Amino acid sequence: MTVFGLDIPPLLLDLTGGLCVLVSLYFLWAKSSVYWHWSNLSLLPYFLLFLSGNQWMLAGLQVTYLLFGIHGLYLWHLERQRDERGVPFREGPWYGVTWAASLAIFASTVAVTDFGSAWNWVQFAAVTLALVANFGTTRRWAWSWPVWIAVNAVQAVYFWHTQYWVLFGLQFVLAAMSVVGWRAWRRDERRDVAFA
Repeated sequence: MTVFGLDIPPLLLDLTGGLCVLVSLYFLWAKSSVYWHWSNLSLLPYFLLFLSGNQWMLAGLQVTYLLFGIHGLYLWHLERQRDERGVPFREGPWYGVTWAASLAIFASTVAVTDFGSAWNWVQFAAVTLALVANFGTTRRWAWSWPVWIAVNAVQAVYFWHTQYWVLFGLQFVLAAMSVVGWRAWRRDERRDVAFA
């Protein structure tokens, strides 16, 4: 892909995005807001990678991830203020706008995708599952982790087909990390219920 006159090989975009994702998951386990910064940083190389391959739904998903990233960062800030200082907040309207924008992006990318190719249905399944997983992640719900594992499984098949080898290998690392995250968040949920 050529950006500002520079020829960027797909493998470099693949590697850069993968490194950012791995760092972000370390912070997600700890429920640290730093997660959102690293996650958002991974979006540009992946957006460019998918754009160069005409994978419109996956490119659009990167834009949706950015919306969720901004939303999640702000929501976690508001929740921290509520929990530590008792500052109430109304998330409903702002949260609804994020979802409406995300679904509009999804609908527009689906509209320009040729579903004559069976592989675009695999892309569709991966993006749909990722939207569901994102919803749970922004709310810090433990059930989001098994959905991420399903996303990884579907994407592994797709990335094998597209020969995005770093992304393919990353799906297995992410799935393993998701198992760890799921256990940690379930443990936190049980502790929170015990103290309630």
